[in-house]
Formats: sequence, structure tokens, C-alpha cells
Amino acid sequence: MNQIPQNVLDAVRKAAKDEHISCAEAHKLGEELGVPLRMIGAAADELGIKIRDCQLGCFQ
Repeated sequence: MNQIPQNVLDAVRKAAKDEHISCAEAHKLGEELGVPLRMIGAAADELGIKIRDCQLGCFQ
């Protein structure tokens, strides 16, 4: 993925609690920011933030 915009990184960082973000929060952020969910995931990876409570059961 190309460079992640700073506003996306900032939003993911702000939403993370204890270096975790729920899948539902990730979806909401993507919608609010108008970016693909994949970019939210890439931002979380770059920041070392784990996604949990996956709606599909992929992440715990």
C-alpha cells in the first residue's frame, strides 16, 4: 500500500485503546474517513495496533 495519509494514522491512533482497536471501530473509521478498510488495517499495522473482536472471527 502506498503511503498512508497522516489523518488516517492519527484517527487510528486516537481510536486505539491499549494498542487495540475493534473490527467494528475500524469499519466505522473507514466510513468516516472515506478510505478503504484495507488502509485502516495498514495504518494499524504501521502503528503496531492490533485489531480484535473481528466480526468474521479472523482476529481475536
